[in-house]
Amino acid sequence: MKITLVIDSLLPALLYGGTQRVVWALGKALAGMGHDITMLCARGSSVPFARTVGIDPSRPLAAQIPADSDVVHFQDSVPEDIVLPYIVTINGNRVRLTEEQRKFSVYVSRNHALRNGCRAFVYNGLDWEAYPVTSGAIPPMDSRRGFHFLGKAAWRVKNVKGAINVALNVDRKSTLEVLGGDRLNFKMGFRFTLSPRIHFHGMADDSLKTKVISASRGLIFPVRWEEPFGLAVTESLYLGAPVFATPYGSLPELVTPEVGYLTASSSDMATHIREQGAGYDPVRCHEYAADLFGSRTMAEKYLKYYEEVINGHPLNPCHEPLKSDGRIEKLYWE
Repeated sequence: MKITLVIDSLLPALLYGGTQRVVWALGKALAGMGHDITMLCARGSSVPFARTVGIDPSRPLAAQIPADSDVVHFQDSVPEDIVLPYIVTINGNRVRLTEEQRKFSVYVSRNHALRNGCRAFVYNGLDWEAYPVTSGAIPPMDSRRGFHFLGKAAWRVKNVKGAINVALNVDRKSTLEVLGGDRLNFKMGFRFTLSPRIHFHGMADDSLKTKVISASRGLIFPVRWEEPFGLAVTESLYLGAPVFATPYGSLPELVTPEVGYLTASSSDMATHIREQGAGYDPVRCHEYAADLFGSRTMAEKYLKYYEEVINGHPLNPCHEPLKSDGRIEKLYWE
């Protein structure tokens, strides 16, 4: 199958790059399965497993898509004049499509799809080869110290303040490694964290994330919005860290009692970690993520949707009205 993946970003992503990393993993997996991949992306990109075409911003995007593509896969937006079979993955909570485009939209969790009145979804997958660990190399819980937060800490809905409070209240020695933020932040209102038990690492690459998360007793992830997916969750689980999070958006789908705990209460989360946190099995967390959230699993599910649209079938033929107006509001957290 000739598949064109479109993303107006530089590849590969050097640091966080959530969507870029997922698209890269998808393209690599599809190429490894024998498909002919074209990556239509930002100029200057280098993609060794695909034909790479740099987007020319002065020309209509639809005119730059190879005419022999069997299917085109967009991220979050679609050119109005596209005539080839296509799907569009919706990654966020505030993306708006036409009624026709919604028929070919795919979301990143079941909850995400339902909130948009649709049914088609594929969980994000990552290229686990970027994380040089196996189940036999996952450190046991009794060798782990402290906790971590992973995400864009400047976003208030990610609630890094809540994560800090939980970590500090687990016990008098617990620490929190913040991956994705700085001690001083002005972007979303002033925040300055004084405690020496909280360590900030800025935007982290895969190497640093692997080192920090592999030594962590768990991800503290008290988000205050309907999380569409949560790569921080699957990355942490893959590296053997259980997840302590709020029950919003996709998180009840991703975090089972075997690999984590969901609550909207700071004190309840801290108490659970203090009393039950040592009982989680890092190897089980790793195997759970490896089985469900790898790039091969993601690619196989997208291939089924590609075949549907190539055959002229909409993915959401009976979509319902939107269940959300897309506004991002802080959800309950005490």
